[in-house]
Amino acid sequence: MHIAISFKTSMFDVSKENKNPVNPIYGESLIKWLKQELDSEFEITEPDAEDWGWYSYITWNNRQYMIGASTYFEEGDDPSSELEWVFQIDKTRSLKEKLLGREKISTADDCVLFFKSKFEAQLDINSVAFE
Repeated sequence: MHIAISFKTSMFDVSKENKNPVNPIYGESLIKWLKQELDSEFEITEPDAEDWGWYSYITWNNRQYMIGASTYFEEGDDPSSELEWVFQIDKTRSLKEKLLGREKISTADDCVLFFKSKFEAQLDINSVAFE
């Protein structure tokens, strides 16, 4: 299970992103921005492509989370226009935690609340909501 946060912004120029070799979905610019913003506080891996967008791993309070981003943009669209983004957070759990139903991610998870408040604090990001 993962948590998804949606928002709208024109902060990121997706036309300058590396091409996603798996599927033509954008999201790398958001992950890179978060890495740049948070690298001094948290260990975040370099972004990588997946069929649904782009992702990295972050170490948060000695736990690993996968963070992912995607947005829809087609060739010919205005790269400076406001796009709708989906940001996903998935908590890595051990097999034992999964079997016992422990450490499940929720909208009350500190890591989830941190990212939601990070987006809400940005003047150029609006309509922040849980999916």
